[in-house]
Amino acid sequence: METSQPSLHFPDSGGHGMKDLEHGESGATAVEYGLLVALIAAVIIATVIVFGGKVTGLFESVCNASGAFSC
Repeated sequence: METSQPSLHFPDSGGHGMKDLEHGESGATAVEYGLLVALIAAVIIATVIVFGGKVTGLFESVCNASGAFSC
């Protein structure tokens, strides 16, 4: 008994298939870059919130230890 393998059928797109695919992916890429920028911004904001006071205290202690008149 012979078994036939399923075949994929792609509709004819008039030769514009790759151009449509490339154009469609550019929108997805822009969304991915937007999400990446938003994630980086969120990490920076969280870092400033968590470590902001500690860094300020470090600079103040270095300034006071250096004997500078105005800190």
